[in-house]
Amino acid sequence: MLPTKSRHLVIIFAVTLAILSYIDRVAISTAAPFISKDLNFDKTDMGYIFGAFGLAYALFEIPGGWMGDWMGARKVLMRIVIWWSFFTVATGWMFSFWSMWVTRFLFGAGEAGCFPNLTKTYTTWLPKDEQVRAQGITWLAARWGGAFTGPLVIYVFTLMDWRSAFAVFGVIGVVWAVFFYLWYRDNPADHPSVNKQELAIIQASAQKVESHGDVPWGKLIGRGSVWGLWLQYFLLSYPWYFYITWLPTYLQEHWHLSGAEASKLQIYPLFFGGIGAIFSGFISPRLATRIGSTAKARRIMSTVGFAGAATLMYTATQMGSPLPAMLAMGMASFFNDLVMPNAWGACMDVGGKFAGTLSGSMNMMGNFAGLAAPLIAPYILLYTNNDWNQVLTVMAAVYLCGAFVWPFIDPVTPLNQE
Repeated sequence: MLPTKSRHLVIIFAVTLAILSYIDRVAISTAAPFISKDLNFDKTDMGYIFGAFGLAYALFEIPGGWMGDWMGARKVLMRIVIWWSFFTVATGWMFSFWSMWVTRFLFGAGEAGCFPNLTKTYTTWLPKDEQVRAQGITWLAARWGGAFTGPLVIYVFTLMDWRSAFAVFGVIGVVWAVFFYLWYRDNPADHPSVNKQELAIIQASAQKVESHGDVPWGKLIGRGSVWGLWLQYFLLSYPWYFYITWLPTYLQEHWHLSGAEASKLQIYPLFFGGIGAIFSGFISPRLATRIGSTAKARRIMSTVGFAGAATLMYTATQMGSPLPAMLAMGMASFFNDLVMPNAWGACMDVGGKFAGTLSGSMNMMGNFAGLAAPLIAPYILLYTNNDWNQVLTVMAAVYLCGAFVWPFIDPVTPLNQE
């Protein structure tokens, strides 16, 4: 009898959730001019509101990942998706700076557990040779979901106001949570559609399914490569947050485009980023086979990714019209996402049965950049006479720093290896 393919449905659930999570988080960047006009927010106000998401997303990453290791991804994902979907809807109810700030903070607290727990599902449901490829597919979906959110939101705004649009986006998440909870099982062996042949393929991964509250924090904090993973993800996330916060404003102010024109060009960074993620997800395992080392392959791909992103982000500052600038920025995002599957693959290999906690800690450190980047940009603009190119130059410098971190990371040795 041939093995069943039920594990591939886990990827489909992860891909659809990645798309939904990015629609819910990116929609506010396109809606920002409408929200600012209705609620009388200036750039600094919006910067703090963008930062509220990043702060909560960072602070709740480790709790979200740890809960997945302890309770199982099934219970955790169902709870957090309903939580953040509620606060997506609630975004449309807000009436002041502080009400919006608190709502986006609580929204970010829910979304924080998303990718650590999706990583947990991959760790237990997929054989090792499929895990990095699945991460590439997931990040492709996430980036493309975010890429097309701008035009989607602009279109939805022709049908309804921004408050009603957030209600629609939130309801979709609740539907996902119900279907996922009914279908998914934490242990593949408990799923009726998984036959013995498929279980044999994923047996080594399925052994990591048991709950673990006893995270080896000493080993986690004491491992230099874990600190390296944390640092590189901060450096990767700082420029990336520009794409989902200030990019529409940059296009409208720096290049004097309309909202509709800006929504078309803002597709490029996340669109090309998705291609970079899937390219890396498929090429990294082949490179590892060719050179005989997964660790070296991940270091090479990630170092090239950071260096290429730095070069192309700076190139965007030298362009004289919006299309070449956005193509350069799009390719910077392509190189950015060469790093993503390797970083999350490292969390799966190094974390093992504690992959949820380790990936949560990495995402936490990375998303402190989600607090810093949206707040720093308005101050750069304030002190440079609204020079957006200075904002991009700082991002290029941050990317360059990341190229010097990856050569020192061991992305394969498990925490629990003696």
